[in-house]
Amino acid sequence: MAGPAAWTGGGVDPPAPKALARYRPNVGVVLINRDGKLWLGRRSEATGPRNWQFPQGGVDKGEDLLAAALRELHEETGASSATPVGRTSEWMAYAFPPSYRRGQRVQRWIGQKQIWFALRFTGEDSEFDLAAHETPEFDSWRWADPDEVLPCVVGFKQPTYERVLEAFRPLITRGPGAD
Repeated sequence: MAGPAAWTGGGVDPPAPKALARYRPNVGVVLINRDGKLWLGRRSEATGPRNWQFPQGGVDKGEDLLAAALRELHEETGASSATPVGRTSEWMAYAFPPSYRRGQRVQRWIGQKQIWFALRFTGEDSEFDLAAHETPEFDSWRWADPDEVLPCVVGFKQPTYERVLEAFRPLITRGPGAD
């Protein structure tokens, strides 16, 4: 599993490796169904229309990145029937905009650095349970064509999503297990 490395800071130079220490370690999941559609969740406490995103979340200290991605997928969607088919090779990072409201857990960070995983969903849609975790991240979900994703995502995450979609496009359109 491999993919491109990318800085997605929107027109500014990437941070030096030492500066990445100020970015919260995070994983993101592009969940792909048998039809090549991508799972999108609508953020529970965000106003629309750009309040949809892929599952993502923090990496616990010492946690394996794939294990973190599978944990976050289950916590945020209730799903666990997924097979890894790709990942980005290096951290992608974005800075939080000054107006972004951050929870207590992320206030000390200036942004997030992410490794992204492409996972093939092997279960049934009935597996999704947005209330599986005590504090639901999403209040709704849907399968979307890859071209539908960017207009639904908050502006400061769009460059990252663009790079992730580019990296995983071959897996989305003709990924293994899509029979």
